[in-house]
Amino acid sequence: MTRPLPLFGLTLGALALAALLWLVIAPGLLAPALLGYDPAKMRLFHATLPRLVTAALAGFALALAGALFQQVLRNPLASPSTLGISAGAHLALVVATLFFPGLLGLGRDLIALAGSGLVAVLIMGLGARRGFSPLSLVLSGLVVSLWCGALAAILVFLNDRSMTSLFIWGAGSFSTLSWDLPLALGWKVAVLALAVLFLLRPLTLLDLGDETATSLGLGLSRLRAAALAIAVALSALVTSAVGVIGFIGLMAPVLARLLGARRVPVLLLSSALIGAWLLLMTDAALQLAAGIFADLLPTGAITAVLGSPLLLFLLPHLKIRHRALLPAQGGAGRAGAYGLVLALTGMALILGLALLVGRDATGGSWTLGPDLIGLRLPRAATALSAGAMLAVSGVLLQRLTGNEMASPEVLGISAGATLGLALSLFVLAAPGIGVQLGFAGAGAFAVLAVILILTRRAALAPERVLLAGIALSALVDAFSGLLAATGDPRALALLRWMSGSTYNASPGSAAVLAVVAAGLIPLAALSWRWLSLLPMGAGAASSLGVSVWRARLWLFTLAGGLSVVATLGVGPLSFVGLMAPHLARELGLARALPQVAGAAMLGAALMVLADWLGRVVIFPWQIPAGLLAALTGAPFLIFLLSRRGRR
Repeated sequence: MTRPLPLFGLTLGALALAALLWLVIAPGLLAPALLGYDPAKMRLFHATLPRLVTAALAGFALALAGALFQQVLRNPLASPSTLGISAGAHLALVVATLFFPGLLGLGRDLIALAGSGLVAVLIMGLGARRGFSPLSLVLSGLVVSLWCGALAAILVFLNDRSMTSLFIWGAGSFSTLSWDLPLALGWKVAVLALAVLFLLRPLTLLDLGDETATSLGLGLSRLRAAALAIAVALSALVTSAVGVIGFIGLMAPVLARLLGARRVPVLLLSSALIGAWLLLMTDAALQLAAGIFADLLPTGAITAVLGSPLLLFLLPHLKIRHRALLPAQGGAGRAGAYGLVLALTGMALILGLALLVGRDATGGSWTLGPDLIGLRLPRAATALSAGAMLAVSGVLLQRLTGNEMASPEVLGISAGATLGLALSLFVLAAPGIGVQLGFAGAGAFAVLAVILILTRRAALAPERVLLAGIALSALVDAFSGLLAATGDPRALALLRWMSGSTYNASPGSAAVLAVVAAGLIPLAALSWRWLSLLPMGAGAASSLGVSVWRARLWLFTLAGGLSVVATLGVGPLSFVGLMAPHLARELGLARALPQVAGAAMLGAALMVLADWLGRVVIFPWQIPAGLLAALTGAPFLIFLLSRRGRR
């Protein structure tokens, strides 16, 4: 049982908020009028106060939505961001803004609700097939969220004139110059919050278990549908008003439970108030620190910067039920051999396609033959090596944690490498490839070290590892986003690199990636015994002669090295590290050594195919390979998840 925080702590939090708000409001209240005109008070009443009210309403709504998701789905990781709800609304609004501006006349809220609703139906459909398993549900949500984010990023990059403003809005901006936004958002949130009151008693009965609740006359399907509809609507309204704020809905309910909230009414109310407090504190602090530049900095990113360390600090005290997901054993013999042959054949065919078929260098007509191999080979080799390394890194992480959601992208390792690279660009005048690699490696290994420290006592419990990864990923992505929001030319270069383009690949860089891949991937294959025994549990592995700590340290280090080098080649958004191990298992490659080999070939094939499509689909313009890999790969993984649910 978690001990509630003393009253002193709650009082201190309230006083801190009051002091911070006073520091923000006081200059406008106390400033003297000039010649009968008072610009300070006008700014206070028409900009500062509406912005603060908007922040409080958004935090309240997102936290309430997160608490509803977690209560109904019995999932401590559910939130508008991890389930892809906010990403669906964001994508719908980006599409409408860029291509169908006339639809905005119907109302941004309706467009956001349509996007969120479609995602919610998809996620719940996948979850129902698998018994609403917490990890499987969040896996589906993360896949859909990444797909929506990749497509939105592609659309933004193809419309450079709107890029900066769309980026700042998409990261969560509270810039407003009137009361129209908070008033419009306020009454809608109030109506939905009142609707939650009618669900308090049924939601309380859920704690008794499904069978008991059903025996008392509770309609579980109707209750879940009503609660989820309210949570989706709250998330969509906030995204429509201020953009994506992805951390509050996950963290506020966690903090409420750590404060001792157990009964459903108390949990929902305290979560909503904590969410409002967190976002209000964050935005007030941002206005104080940034001054006139506060409108250019996304509050959503700042929230992650401040909230992630708090969640990481509280993570060891959070009671999460451990439920290991062991990789299936099997895939030996003829089925495994067929899978390897199929993966190798597919990689060879796609590589040949990328080298021999494409557009020419002038008119854009299709060419077939070896004439342009010299131009295409560096990019194809870069994509092949990076895809293979990301895929093997995903296999290592999934088997180490027993968690089918583990991958360099989801656990924040790729994001750590991105932050390291960003720091090298902004701290040093002209960092070379060696310096960039060093900074990226330091960032990735720092994330790995924190995850190891935070989850060591919990024996790498999947839920705890995932929550730590989400928090760290949000933290480093927020730092990168803040750098990108500055408008510095280096920041725009960083944004393009984050999308995963191989445009700048050279024979030298491609050779470096190939050499590293040829050196590290065999090391992973030679570790097959550890990869086979560690998913059985620390006790069983130790009894069979495995030094568990040494094996885990080596494999985590190897996974980090693979992801760092691959991230430098194709950026952090490729999604290959999550998808390729699943595809390998679907081909019957479930044992450690065949899975490593098959995933490497499949990851390489996926990245080469994505790079080729990005070069030829809208020639002479190009779509970054990393974004396109996520865009094309996510539907395949969703299909596989739905098939597995029917088995």
